[in-house]
Amino acid sequence: MQTRRLGNSDMHITPIGFGAWAIGGGGWAFAWGAQDDAESIATIREALDLGINWIDTAAVYGLGHSEEVVAKALEGVTNRPYVFTKCARVWDKNRQIGKSLKAASIRAECEASLKRLKVEVIDLYQVHWPEPPEDIDEGWQTVMKLKEEGKIRWAGVSNFSAEQMAQVSKFGSITSLQPPYSMIRPEVEESILPYCLANNIGVIAYSPMASGLLTGAMTRERIAALPADDWRKEKNKHYQEPLLTRNLNLVELLKAIGSRHGRSPGEVAIAWVLRHPAVTAAIVGARRPGQLKELLGVANWRLTPGEVDEIDRFLKANPA
Repeated sequence: MQTRRLGNSDMHITPIGFGAWAIGGGGWAFAWGAQDDAESIATIREALDLGINWIDTAAVYGLGHSEEVVAKALEGVTNRPYVFTKCARVWDKNRQIGKSLKAASIRAECEASLKRLKVEVIDLYQVHWPEPPEDIDEGWQTVMKLKEEGKIRWAGVSNFSAEQMAQVSKFGSITSLQPPYSMIRPEVEESILPYCLANNIGVIAYSPMASGLLTGAMTRERIAALPADDWRKEKNKHYQEPLLTRNLNLVELLKAIGSRHGRSPGEVAIAWVLRHPAVTAAIVGARRPGQLKELLGVANWRLTPGEVDEIDRFLKANPA
């Protein structure tokens, strides 16, 4: 699998990375339902066997559990992947999630992530959300100090606007941005992706398949049967009407385009994200062996200009 350099770093990453959000398991505010750890570990190891060379997680995924599962999966692995994680989300003894960009909080979060991941240094440490916004300078300056101290190798941001990136960059360069980016959420194309392209900031897009909605596997019946603690059921407006009908119609178009090449709708969705010159790579989540294998071909496959136009025409005719 070909690799691409991530921003100003020395890391060359595969076009697809393993997303560890869902393997955090159930019982927290943004869970995807219960998850078997043994299945998660097998899935991560399969991803590495397939050639994927980076894993993206976050402290808040499963309230620390995702990082612990990643560590277990990497035990005994000699050709270790890059491991990316995030800060700025904290939780209390009641499992209530809070927001913090204070220096002391970020330092404590970093130490906790190092311990859970069982590593001496984090390859890419990302500010998960620019919240509270009045503290982003303090948060970014702290992350820069962690880099100077050797706790982290490279520093990035997630969910930042172009203005917020410009604001904090005076304290130290940003290696990467992690934005939500898919056909369903293309708004980052307006100013955020151009800013990254102009400033050598790598982009690792999350939710390229819109949290599973563009895979082709989601039907009204399956959505209705999602477990009660699956965050998509009530917290994701794209799974609700009136957007749901529009999005399922989009999937039909992706099926038609994919069928010409023996590709799935999910592969078409990822290829659409990877087509943008600002995008370095895309995060693809998986919960059981076999899921990533079905999508891996997209790393070296691209849509034709005519197919990109087909999708663009649909999006313009059916705005979200």
